[in-house]
Amino acid sequence: MHQRTRGLRAALAVVLAGALGMTVITPAHALVIPQSFISLTKSRTLYNPGILVLDPATGDTIFAKGAEKLRAPASVLKLISTTTALKAFGADKKFVTTINATAQPDAFVLTGESDPWLTDSAFEAKKYHRAYAPELVNKVLEQNPQMHEMTLYYKDVFATDAAGLKRFFKGRVAITTKVLPSASAVKELVTDPITSISSPPLSEIVDFTLLWSDNVLADRLAHSSAHQLGFPGDSTGLQSAFEKTLKDLNVPSEGLSVQDGNGLSHETRVSARTIASLLVAIKREPDLKVIYDGLPTAGKTGTLKSRFVKDAPSAVGLVKAKTGWIDTTVSLAGFVTVGPQQYVFAVIADRIPNRESARGAARVTIDKMLSTIAKRPPAASTTTP
Repeated sequence: MHQRTRGLRAALAVVLAGALGMTVITPAHALVIPQSFISLTKSRTLYNPGILVLDPATGDTIFAKGAEKLRAPASVLKLISTTTALKAFGADKKFVTTINATAQPDAFVLTGESDPWLTDSAFEAKKYHRAYAPELVNKVLEQNPQMHEMTLYYKDVFATDAAGLKRFFKGRVAITTKVLPSASAVKELVTDPITSISSPPLSEIVDFTLLWSDNVLADRLAHSSAHQLGFPGDSTGLQSAFEKTLKDLNVPSEGLSVQDGNGLSHETRVSARTIASLLVAIKREPDLKVIYDGLPTAGKTGTLKSRFVKDAPSAVGLVKAKTGWIDTTVSLAGFVTVGPQQYVFAVIADRIPNRESARGAARVTIDKMLSTIAKRPPAASTTTP
């Protein structure tokens, strides 16, 4: 009788969803989309969002609403940025930055690999194992204690990091920074390396970027990856790098439009279909496991630590996802545990009024929506000898 009632409810949900322009597929799947989920998808707080639920084992669509429409994704775009970085460099990549001597006693060359993890903050270097850029200049000053002025040329180092060194040493040594246009220009100037610093493996950088949704790191990772893949460092290069990565993973990317690497631009466009399909690939590809591992957990870690706790407590610990928001977008994309299985979901609500109260209401609705399907896995059975 229970199975029959469940079947009737599922059938009714399919009929209602179809009338609302949604797609619900229940045969051959353990996950049955309940009417409560469907009702929440049409909540006024979400303003007609894009929603997709997929079975990562098969890639099959279980639920879809506006999933093909291109939308401003906010920070769920970081899923594409970090995937591109891992595909371009590999999870074990360590970025190295070197300061080199020249024939001029007061001129030096900073060469690097566009390390996104450089910092001039001693606090960040110690707490987060970031590469501490002032070490490079300090080494020069150890060898030249009377130096009060220097010219610092740089290549494949972010301009903001070069400017940071100039600011850091102000009052102690006056640094003039100049970017070098090519590798041949570097070769003409450099005589010998003085010292180098290295960031931890890319896997650690990706983990931090996703856990705390770091906008600077995500954008830097995207630009470094584009350069590594042979594309320019502007938005056109990011577009090409992202398209290549998604194509190599067989992820659909029709209409993708990229303006940055972190999703802050309202002009960036991507569909819920692309984001959810990428998550299926992330679950499938062993070299992308670091992304799955780095996603915040509902009510437990990172940007989801305070989510679900009050509005959807039954889903605490059962959702691993990337959060996102800009003025008019609230998004969430990741994995939801439903008993013994996990399912992929992507929600992009990009018509939210520009008020924090409206964004907060959208988050609550999304949390409650996921709580209607989240279910704790069965307890492991124990055998008494």
